[in-house]
Amino acid sequence: MSNSVLLAIDGSSGGERALQYAMERAKLGGAKLIVAYVIEWSQYSFNTPEENAERHKRREQEISRATETIVQPAANTLTEAGVDCETVVTHGPPAETLVRLAEKHGVAQIVIGRRGQSGLKALLFGSVAGSLIQTSPVPVVVVP
Repeated sequence: MSNSVLLAIDGSSGGERALQYAMERAKLGGAKLIVAYVIEWSQYSFNTPEENAERHKRREQEISRATETIVQPAANTLTEAGVDCETVVTHGPPAETLVRLAEKHGVAQIVIGRRGQSGLKALLFGSVAGSLIQTSPVPVVVVP
């Protein structure tokens, strides 16, 4: 069995608690953390070629901003604590994308905060954590 864990973060206080939880567990068991940030993005929109070019530019800017402000600081915290980690920033439907990342990296589990930044949307449509619990092929730890 793999000794890797997928850690889903989003810059929220819930994501920070998930980071702290995963870091402590990784230090105890020597696990590698795959730190993932998923930028919600639907591929099902119809655009002109000009709109597609603009959309691609925005995607690249979002990835850069998420990497600099959320993912790299988390990776720095882990590295300073002596935890082996790798980072991923990508676009897509969050729960579905996290499941794909878990399968791709062969992780033993996924760690996520109970409540992220989605607020009202999560109350109406369900949370990413709730969706992961129902669809993940590996155990999901939801940190309160």
